[in-house]
Amino acid sequence: MVPTTPNEEPVPPPPAWDGGWHTGARRLPSPNFGPRPAGAHIDLIVVHSISLPPGEYGTGAVQQLFTNQLDWDAHPYYQGLRGLEVSAHFFITRAGVLWQFVDCDQRAWHAGVSRYRGRERCNDDSVGIELEGLEGRTFTPAQYTALARLSQDLAARYPIAHIAGHEHIAPGRKQDPGPGFQWRRLQQALGWEVARFPAPDRSENQKT
Repeated sequence: MVPTTPNEEPVPPPPAWDGGWHTGARRLPSPNFGPRPAGAHIDLIVVHSISLPPGEYGTGAVQQLFTNQLDWDAHPYYQGLRGLEVSAHFFITRAGVLWQFVDCDQRAWHAGVSRYRGRERCNDDSVGIELEGLEGRTFTPAQYTALARLSQDLAARYPIAHIAGHEHIAPGRKQDPGPGFQWRRLQQALGWEVARFPAPDRSENQKT
């Protein structure tokens, strides 16, 4: 039921955005970002997966990594990450909780060397969303729900025309979110045309 005021006028829902910050996310600003290039056309969502240590969930280490607070000596795996400065715009936990680290109007450091829809440097004009998980494994219903809702909200603010995985924008270098991610499930939840999504056997280097 839509809330009403005493005179029965509908109360509008709160806005989804405060500038480039999503109002439904837990805000934890990262120092790892920069300005987008002038005239950047933000039309791509990039889906990633991450867990720290790999395969362990709810540790808080992902949030620490994206804010340069990770204790490199806390786990042997972290030695390979020592000194790394990275971020994503968003992180969705296994329970579907949404975190935001970088204003979407700014450039997060999530894609690395990349190419998609005929353009390189995908950090310049994409929004990066990390799902708590391990590449090749499955994701939770709550994560699909949160990802679909966030994608809809992003498309209401930016001219989103494409959504792809890290594996599609950096084929051969990255494999996330991997075969455990159900692209068709996301497409059906969003109701977007199939052309916005990566073809199962397509890598960007096949399209120039």
